[in-house]
Amino acid sequence: MLDDLAPHLVRAGLGALAGLVLGYAARSSRFCTLGAIEDAVYARDTRRLRAWGLALAVAIVGTHALAVGFDFDPGRAIHAGPRVEWAGALVGGLMFGFGMALVGTCGFGSLLRLGGGDLKALMTVLILGASAMMAMRGLTGIARLHVLDPLAATLPQASQRLPVVLGLTEAGGAALALALAAVLAAISVAGTGLRRAGRLPWAAVVIGLMIVAGWWATGVAGEDPFEARRVESFSFVAPVGETLLFAMLASGMRLDFPVGAVAGVLVGAWLAARLHGQFRWEGPDDSREMKRHAFGAFLMGTGGVAALGCTIGQGLTGLSILSVGSLLAMTAIFVGARLGLYWLIER
Repeated sequence: MLDDLAPHLVRAGLGALAGLVLGYAARSSRFCTLGAIEDAVYARDTRRLRAWGLALAVAIVGTHALAVGFDFDPGRAIHAGPRVEWAGALVGGLMFGFGMALVGTCGFGSLLRLGGGDLKALMTVLILGASAMMAMRGLTGIARLHVLDPLAATLPQASQRLPVVLGLTEAGGAALALALAAVLAAISVAGTGLRRAGRLPWAAVVIGLMIVAGWWATGVAGEDPFEARRVESFSFVAPVGETLLFAMLASGMRLDFPVGAVAGVLVGAWLAARLHGQFRWEGPDDSREMKRHAFGAFLMGTGGVAALGCTIGQGLTGLSILSVGSLLAMTAIFVGARLGLYWLIER
């Protein structure tokens, strides 16, 4: 059946389906990167942080199994090229993390909240998407191109993926990925905390598998031999902007994986909220909260484009292929989020 459809429609459809599962699993289990940081820092509760690590371990194993068994080439991902945009990763990551703290969640989390009826999240999604498009093709994009992009470093190796940087063979790279994932999974499930966390451990496994499903949708099932394009999986900065643009210019644009993925996550979050009795319309408390959300959304949209991704796009998707740039970006995002939380508490 898939052979009868245009590849871009296959990618969009599979993105919507995987996104629906992703949104449902995350909303049902309260899977959230910023929430995991807050729990660990302020409540000494590492269950959600461990769930994040477990999801990453599953994504690493699945992605490299895909490369070995299905001729999937992770080197075609935006996170894998030899050009390491370290300045964008650090500056953009700090901006994204700080903005995430101001909003109370990331772009992915905003979609989950919007699915539950949060109108503050609607504003966040709109501003994040618009600022992402500005950073890619608009006014802030000019600053990015002239200030951050020239500082990138080009590696002598063909890719910034850790196995390639270390000079490993394909088999050696797969072994390294398996070893790292095993260590990460062991740390994540150590003790009884995560295993007694209700839906959270199972949701983490499902979320990791959906990252793999995204790679499969764009790099295997939706592969077009006549089209040179990057492979991708889930991310929620630039794709949010592309979804808004598609909503306005659908007749002049082609539906593809990013738009399907964003729509799928929104529907999955709505289903989870409805089925678990969590859906309710919610507005802002006051103008200060609106200003904080608006500024945070702008920082996330602008910083996320500079960093080439968000907590999902660089965190789970980028790190699943063991990208060095993704590690830099995620480190900056975590630092930025911690600084943002500290600033909010001090205020």
